[in-house]
Amino acid sequence: MISLRFLLCFIFVSSVYATIVSHDGRAITIDGHRRVLLSGSIHYPRSTPEMWPDLIKKGKEGGLDAIETYVFWNAHEPTRRQYDFSGKLDLIRFLKTIQDEGLYGVLRIGPYACAEWNYGGFPVWLHNMPGMVFRTTNKAFMDEMQNFTTMIVDMVKKENLFASQGGPIILAQIENEYGNVMGPYGESGKAYIKWCANMAQSLNVGVPWIMCQQNDAPHPMLNTCNGFYCDNFVPNNPNTPKMWTENWTGWFKQWGGKNPHRTTEDVAFSVARFFQRGGTFNNYYMYHGGTNFDRTAGGPYITTSYDYDAPLDEYGNLNQPKYGHLKQLHDVLHSMEKTLTYGNISTIDFGNSASATIYKTKEGSSCFFGNGNENSDATISFRGESYVVPAWSITILPDCKNEAYNTAKITTQTSMMVKKPNEAEDTPSTLKWSWRPENMDNFVLKGKGESTQTQLFDQKVVTNDQSDYLWYMTTVKFKKRDPFLGKNMSLRVNCTAPVLHAFVNGKYIGNQHAENGKFNYIFEKDVKFKSGRNVIALLSITVGLANYGAFFESKPAGITGPISITGRNVDETIVKDLSAHKWSYKTGLNGFENQLFRTESMSKWSVESVPFNRTMTWYKATFKAPLGNDPVVVDLLGLGKGTAWVNGNNIGRYWPAFISSENGCAAKCNYRGPYHAEKCLTNCGEPTQRWYHVPRSFLNAGDNTLVLFEEMGGNPSLVNFQTTRVGSVCANVYEKNTIELSCDRKPISAIKFASFGNPDGNCGSFEKGTCESSNNTVDILTQECVGKEKCIIDVSTEKLGAPDCTGSARRLAVEAIC
Repeated sequence: MISLRFLLCFIFVSSVYATIVSHDGRAITIDGHRRVLLSGSIHYPRSTPEMWPDLIKKGKEGGLDAIETYVFWNAHEPTRRQYDFSGKLDLIRFLKTIQDEGLYGVLRIGPYACAEWNYGGFPVWLHNMPGMVFRTTNKAFMDEMQNFTTMIVDMVKKENLFASQGGPIILAQIENEYGNVMGPYGESGKAYIKWCANMAQSLNVGVPWIMCQQNDAPHPMLNTCNGFYCDNFVPNNPNTPKMWTENWTGWFKQWGGKNPHRTTEDVAFSVARFFQRGGTFNNYYMYHGGTNFDRTAGGPYITTSYDYDAPLDEYGNLNQPKYGHLKQLHDVLHSMEKTLTYGNISTIDFGNSASATIYKTKEGSSCFFGNGNENSDATISFRGESYVVPAWSITILPDCKNEAYNTAKITTQTSMMVKKPNEAEDTPSTLKWSWRPENMDNFVLKGKGESTQTQLFDQKVVTNDQSDYLWYMTTVKFKKRDPFLGKNMSLRVNCTAPVLHAFVNGKYIGNQHAENGKFNYIFEKDVKFKSGRNVIALLSITVGLANYGAFFESKPAGITGPISITGRNVDETIVKDLSAHKWSYKTGLNGFENQLFRTESMSKWSVESVPFNRTMTWYKATFKAPLGNDPVVVDLLGLGKGTAWVNGNNIGRYWPAFISSENGCAAKCNYRGPYHAEKCLTNCGEPTQRWYHVPRSFLNAGDNTLVLFEEMGGNPSLVNFQTTRVGSVCANVYEKNTIELSCDRKPISAIKFASFGNPDGNCGSFEKGTCESSNNTVDILTQECVGKEKCIIDVSTEKLGAPDCTGSARRLAVEAIC
């Protein structure tokens, strides 16, 4: 029998370590105190366990209170009831790394994620279960969803990781952005959301549950907002705080597309206006985007890079000035936490999109001066003082008197990243290649597969998403006097495969891929058939499965048909429909099954006459790891499309042959005005993605092996390894500010440009203006900074001189070489 004394001791110890997380209409409360919470999304499978501590530490140093992540069902349960939580899928290790850094966690279990992740995070075996319909009152789906969600919760509980157990997790999420697609599900959708809420509550996690983009979220679920702007969002319950679960710091890339960018000024503006209008929880999506390793990218056509223009770039470097400018904003918001969460709120409308919001407590007041006008600066008169607020910006005055921050005035450095050649190699040509062809004889000559059906199947049904590749094969017999043989003949395929390769009687007749987002196209090629038996072999290739939309699981993938042979002459056209022929299917390719990408593979490779621009070819080379600790990338320029491995680690799909269009990019990006994904694009007329991340943990100290499977034909002789690092840092800062220049743990080697006055130009192309200090600014900054890893510069007339720049404010422009 347990003694009363022991029981009381246990209760006391538990209560000491437990954190009470609740909420009211103003904010999330932690141990009874309202909090301003700033969070950032970092998805554990998009980096590596070795990267996690540094990423999370940088998040904390950037002013974050919490790290948010999805849980990816298809990664953890690739086969029904067979689970994987190893390596970069070690969710518990990731959560404990967050805890070790002293940050909170936000666990978005979903288990639907979207996230530009393959199939939205759902396993394809789920789709292939009889009678299955996703995200509605379908018993088979609800049973599987509840099983996985319960398992995740139990795993987390076992490690005492919910705040109610003394752990870091303060919020959990069920479902994800269902309100955006709910309409087509009708009444069943409404019933499903109620079921989700009840199921989540039954799990007793001891922290609040959230539902993003769900305006009818049932009590006690907290509905939250996602988007580029959420300042106008109003929760559906007066007891729900105003929360922003996805502030999109940029946008994702798609094959054939350009590079999207969201300006630092606009991200800061969106956050400041959200807090001005009563928000108290903001999560950046993404804070670190990372990499879609292996086959995890969704879409279709989401690139391997998931950089997202986030404050930490794909490799974990600081994306400056975005990282530093937001850090300064976070510091100001945290300094005002009590006022923002407890103060009485009043507003003043000055007209022309200018306004003031005052938060007042007994101890004092804090102010936001907002200017939503896209073109005109605003002059605000307040309590006897005059303040100029630039167009499309927010000024924050923690004491309602002194400006501490303005979203459009960046006082942090801009870092110019550069790629450096592999110092462990002499030249790219030192990569010595061996090769071997993909063995396709059983398919293109014999039409021999694993199963046979007299119909065309969706690729998901046959492959269970175990491979990007599926062979569709059939035979067609013609008699010597068949009327078809005397005509001009063609093979016509109605296709929903992102990529299609076609063979007739062992001869390659061509390929085609979807363009401009149209994943339903017609492939047609002239073909010469012979009398007797003819083998048609079609290789269908997925490039990530759909991840978004109502009933997205039913979107076709593969070759849905019809497939036909057409014969034409002057008098007539004859069509032979092959759709109901006997079709043979084979999932995957021989090279993948034989694991040619493994360093210990015993398969024979040839070093003689290495062919270029050859389809369906494997290439292999060895290399030394680049010296130092800078992130490593491999340049795959010159290749077509395929998959790359380093030491057996799949670094993702590559497709540098897919070039973005020439039009739509601008030399300069105006941060003013609402952002959208087509604004501020770069990289026109270039490969959508040229560089591919090779995490340091994938590399050996000695020899390393790179393996490529090339589908379309390319030239591997240009492939080389490089490192990415800060090449130079710049700043353009008004006087009465300080600026810190840092080369990210490397010394500053020189001051390339420095001028105090009214300099022109942008980072990398500064020019002297019409007025300039008579002091030698370059010499001053050289003395201050060169040889140091960082230096702090006081931008003042006392330090730099007093040029007469009548009519314009004085600024320091500086560029330092790292």
